[in-house]
Amino acid sequence: MRNKKTLALLSILLLSLFINGQAFAEPLPDISINIGNSSGDQPGTSALSLLLLITVLSIAPGIMVLMTSFTRIVIVLGFVRTSLGTQQMPPNQVLIGLAMFMTFFIMAPTFGQVNDVALQPYLKGEITQTEAFEQAAIPMKEFMGAHTRQKDLQLFLNYTKTDPPASIQDTPLTVLVPAYAISELKTAFTMGFLIFIPFLVIDMIVASTLMAMGMMMLPPIMISLPFKLLLFVMVDGWYLVVRGLLLSFNTT
Repeated sequence: MRNKKTLALLSILLLSLFINGQAFAEPLPDISINIGNSSGDQPGTSALSLLLLITVLSIAPGIMVLMTSFTRIVIVLGFVRTSLGTQQMPPNQVLIGLAMFMTFFIMAPTFGQVNDVALQPYLKGEITQTEAFEQAAIPMKEFMGAHTRQKDLQLFLNYTKTDPPASIQDTPLTVLVPAYAISELKTAFTMGFLIFIPFLVIDMIVASTLMAMGMMMLPPIMISLPFKLLLFVMVDGWYLVVRGLLLSFNTT
């Protein structure tokens, strides 16, 4: 009996809401999304520009890593930490942050040229988007070409069966970028090897000393780590590493 009363009450309530629904309903506002501007652009023009912009932003990390000085810097800093044997000190966030700001510092002249010849004229409407990309590629090609080995560049030119370009500006980015990347890897590993040598000598001396003392069960890394840190601090290691990186890019 109680359940019947409850069902009847719910039915009356729903019926009253249905009948009086129009009294409380308000017309929904018209919602429209227009991508464009008030200057009379053709439909889809701004949408295409937005799509291209999103595409460029999506590959921005790849551009940051393979077309700037970031690769060499972060690899060398990683070699420094590995040669010291300090595990995760400095942490990855510190090394990557330092590499990023050093990249901005080294690439500042190149980015300034890109801003002057491509970005600002495009924002002012003086050149088209295609022309802006072409103009922006010129300073980047000059920077990458200055640090790319001819052997690496010729490797990709031979693979594509194209004639050697007359100048670095005539080299397509599809050839120049991977050639620059492997050149940077070779340079970074060469610098990392030179960084390893003094710390390797300390490890060998400590290991030989422990063996001569008969302390076979004591890990040499535990004894050599303080000596390596002491040497690195005494010679102002971070200053020397950063200075070497800056000089390797001919930055004064």
